[in-house]
Amino acid sequence: MDITFLLNGETVDLSDVNPTTTLLQWLRDQRAMTGTKEGCNEGDCGACSVIVQDADTGGEMKALNACILFLPQLQGKSVRTVEGIAASDGSLHPVQKAMVDCHGSQCGFCTPGFVTAMVAGHQNGATDWDDQLAGNLCRCTGYAPIIRAAEQAATEPTAEWLNEPIPQFTDLPSHAMQPTTSDELATAYLANPDATLVAGATDVGLWVTKGLHDLDPVIFLGRCTDLKEITETDTQLHFGAGVNMNEMRAAITPHFASYGEMLRRYASNQIRNAATLGGNIANGSPIGDNPPALIALNAQVQLRRGDERRTMPIEDFFIEYGKQDRQPGEFVERISVPKQPDRLKVYKLSKRFDQDISAVLAAFNVTVEDGVVTEARIAFGGMAGIPKRAAHVENALRGQPWTETIIAAARPAWDQDFTPLSDMRASAAYRIDTARNMLTRYFLEDQGAATSVLEVAS
Repeated sequence: MDITFLLNGETVDLSDVNPTTTLLQWLRDQRAMTGTKEGCNEGDCGACSVIVQDADTGGEMKALNACILFLPQLQGKSVRTVEGIAASDGSLHPVQKAMVDCHGSQCGFCTPGFVTAMVAGHQNGATDWDDQLAGNLCRCTGYAPIIRAAEQAATEPTAEWLNEPIPQFTDLPSHAMQPTTSDELATAYLANPDATLVAGATDVGLWVTKGLHDLDPVIFLGRCTDLKEITETDTQLHFGAGVNMNEMRAAITPHFASYGEMLRRYASNQIRNAATLGGNIANGSPIGDNPPALIALNAQVQLRRGDERRTMPIEDFFIEYGKQDRQPGEFVERISVPKQPDRLKVYKLSKRFDQDISAVLAAFNVTVEDGVVTEARIAFGGMAGIPKRAAHVENALRGQPWTETIIAAARPAWDQDFTPLSDMRASAAYRIDTARNMLTRYFLEDQGAATSVLEVAS
């Protein structure tokens, strides 16, 4: 596979690239650029963070994890590593200077990743540094001086040498394994139904770095711009399968605020910049955070195989653990969410607040009219082998007065809906108890009670 991209402002042309060579591996082994570090090699620590820009999307700077970023995903894009942050005359970027002034580095291993993530945030005008840097780990300096450095740098203007427009590569060839439209993808996938589809690679990347799998053949979806579209009608929100989680968060928050807040805790900024909505659904994980919320909203998923399309409620897409209703050569093309009054609450329970896999993910969407429950859609992740509705609990609520008494009376229905497993994240008993408690939390929050668990005060 032939690849063309910019590296620190210089054009790179590569031929016969192994499609699953990661940018981190190539930088260190082929370019001897060792500023980008290998820590966890799975997108958790941020030591490998680089900045990627795409002219097609306005050149916004995105911090991404180089350890799970395959070279073909860089086609036509611009990559900047820590070696390319300072100006050509050696002038430091405001972030670099602030890290020195605020003593933000000790052993230095994590520093290049922090710097690149902070530079991306600084150039984009971000100020929410706790969120921007949630994907970067430090185990010796401590985060206080790093956050102080970010805040100090934020008072300085952006670096002019990083503000130059990203040139567009207009002559990049279309390739069957790098389609540029969903039509081309449909043709390629129908001809190669055993191929692995790669969008953000935040899941598939670990198949290579941790599982040492050979994924050949691979079809990369990143150039299919029509899969990245978000459209809105009077009644629907439509998300292309290639929409990443930060884009999803920005679009969904005005309509369903709690959903957007959950996405703030969805992995890290680096992962959200890469991970796609379609990927999170298509992998069929029982602990994926999007499906329960989408099920509670009665979302529809559109599948495509060649020129044929079919649409189904997203809850019907998941059949059993490891099995989805998707035929060979068929892919997730679009997800549609009905507009509705915002009765949705999404609760993510995990051991860490940031960047952790959910032990339980709950989504509640209960409609109440004149004090009576007229409709209820309740869905969970982490409670079964697939994302699943609490059908018996819903039935126990419908037509009943919206009271704590009715919620307590519905308690036996939980055991009819779920028989969760015990694993390293939570015991079965803990999961079922917390699921019940979350319904009570939803009720109390609906009554105006303060239910935030982010702060504990005496």
